[in-house]
Amino acid sequence: MKENGRKCSSQWADNFKSTLEQNMRKMILSVAAAIGMIASSAAADESSLIGVVNFTTCITDSKLGKKEQENMENIRKQLSSLMEDTEKEMREIAGKFEDAEYLDSLSPKAEEELKVKFQTLQEDLGRYQNQFYQVLNHANYQMIQKMNSNISKAAEKVAKSKKLDYVMNKEACFFIRPDLEVTTLVISEMDRNYDLEAAQAKKVSDNADEASQINAVDESLFNKAG
Repeated sequence: MKENGRKCSSQWADNFKSTLEQNMRKMILSVAAAIGMIASSAAADESSLIGVVNFTTCITDSKLGKKEQENMENIRKQLSSLMEDTEKEMREIAGKFEDAEYLDSLSPKAEEELKVKFQTLQEDLGRYQNQFYQVLNHANYQMIQKMNSNISKAAEKVAKSKKLDYVMNKEACFFIRPDLEVTTLVISEMDRNYDLEAAQAKKVSDNADEASQINAVDESLFNKAG
């Protein structure tokens, strides 16, 4: 019982990383397949220029992607902490059950309450484990959708500047001319968009703080006048 408790956290942490990677690959391949169909029709037109972008690299190297990964890690840590606390309580109770002297000191009622508490903790841990995957899978799906939207927006601008007819996911290509690889350009455009949105959000926040301070001063003067 104690040994199983010790192994649980590391197993779930390992499974978490593996699951997210699998889900991300599935999403990328799905997007790649859809774009591949477009590329096939575009290939019939020899005058079309098709650039490619590495979807995974955009997630790992862009400012937005790093921020989203940081958010995912924070969620994972919070959920892991909850499970680890529960496992710690279970180990403590398991240790008491292995202490014959301690058990002899308990009344039948107290021993039964201890068993019930351990069973409750087991049920809680099972529920937390289920929630762990559900929450992280949902967060991962939302992250991929958000990244896909931002990559598409950046790729559209890069395509216009380089006069490309299409920009597709590199996962759908077996070969691409090096000069048609636009991942770095797309990431740069994503970072510009990220910085612009961050600056706008800060401006809105600063204006809200300033308005709040003005309101506080006005209210103070009103109270004094009253």
